[in-house]
Amino acid sequence: MTTARFVLALGVALAMAAPAAAQDFQPKEKGLLMLNARVSGVLTDAEDPILTSGGAASGLNAKVGDDVMPTLGLTYFLTDHLAVEAIAGTTKHEVKAVGPGTDVKVHETWVLPPVVSLQYHFAPQGKVSPYVGAGINYMIFYGGENENGFKVDIDNGFGYALQAGVDVALQGPWSANLDIKKVFFETDASVNGGALKSKVKLDPWVVSAGLGYKF
Repeated sequence: MTTARFVLALGVALAMAAPAAAQDFQPKEKGLLMLNARVSGVLTDAEDPILTSGGAASGLNAKVGDDVMPTLGLTYFLTDHLAVEAIAGTTKHEVKAVGPGTDVKVHETWVLPPVVSLQYHFAPQGKVSPYVGAGINYMIFYGGENENGFKVDIDNGFGYALQAGVDVALQGPWSANLDIKKVFFETDASVNGGALKSKVKLDPWVVSAGLGYKF
């Protein structure tokens, strides 16, 4: 599924939820905790050159696939407008070597990309409350499986993220949520002990929709 189609599908789902918003709803305020359970699409267009150990072009690119996962986000409101959110979830991604006449799966890996962000919430007392945020993340690659005779190593590391979203109040403490993050992350991958290498800019979009509950 392309990024545009995924965003459109989530937007339609949120639009359908909005008319259900009731008069009796719990607004955002200082000291409030909000738990969001979401379905998230991790969408990356990463396709970066694979080089030899001497730095020469191999004619191939490293291509990373997309995935969809459940995620949990916990938000604490420092003030009515300012909040800190931590999210966690894990995805599995396919890594291919692609080029003219070549499309070979070389690796499959799990990724744990926790993100902590500082958010500013507009209209915290309103039924529709958009927000923006920025934060950091740490990419952890684990459970890797090598394919077709290749041995691939991928470095963990820090990145940063920008965020925008909206909460639509439903009945009582419940809300619908649409959230979009752009994560900026670059990693080094080596193949067969460094015989081949690639600096991969993952830079995924993380597009999510779900339900929130306020405590």
